[in-house]
Amino acid sequence: MKFTPLLIGMFSMIPLCKSAPFPKSPDGKHIPNHKVVVDEVIQTTSYTYLHVKENDTLRWLAIPSMQASKGDTYYYSEGLPMKQFESKELHKTFDEVLFLGGVSAVPVGSNPTTITGNATDAHGQSAGAQPYTRKTTQEVKKSITIVAPKDCITIAELFSKKDFYAGKTIKIKGEVTKYNPEIMNKNWIHLQDGTENNGKFDLVITSGGTVRPGDIVTLEGKITLNKDFGYGYLFDVMMEEGVVK
Repeated sequence: MKFTPLLIGMFSMIPLCKSAPFPKSPDGKHIPNHKVVVDEVIQTTSYTYLHVKENDTLRWLAIPSMQASKGDTYYYSEGLPMKQFESKELHKTFDEVLFLGGVSAVPVGSNPTTITGNATDAHGQSAGAQPYTRKTTQEVKKSITIVAPKDCITIAELFSKKDFYAGKTIKIKGEVTKYNPEIMNKNWIHLQDGTENNGKFDLVITSGGTVRPGDIVTLEGKITLNKDFGYGYLFDVMMEEGVVK
């Protein structure tokens, strides 16, 4: 199934699936907080798929690689639902998968630092539990030194002059620090080049190309600002339709 920007925007208006009512705060506002018990675990290169039960409802969750076992109890608030999602690695099509940045061992909101999802290193090995929070990502700056070719700009320059580069097609050379394939019919690449501006050192890129963590690549694509996919996926600067040169 192909996903267009219009369909992605419509996800926010579609119920994720049948579940118990969300708990409410004293002021009557909804506090999304799902409690699930793991029934089955499937591990792949980049994701952990959890078949979970919430009350009498079963669903599949997809989370960045983490350790989980049958019988574990987790909590989550929001996610990105994908219907008829095909995992090429598993040779399996799911009726629906809910993609999450992470899950929590305690009710969401009681201790946000406990939300977990394991990152992977350049060799695909687990780097341990990493924190996730809504509307942000937690990346670790690597010790990288990349000399930008004359036709490329650095990540520091991009973030320092993001308004200037908005809507323009640019080239950036760097090291792939994370690679998440097959989300919304795109591959997601995290790139670093060793430079930074005000703590911004990691560029997120959507691409049809295939790379591996540790690869040194040059990508060319259009810069977009304040891209909000909903369900907690917000990027102040990103490259779309990146082409591996």
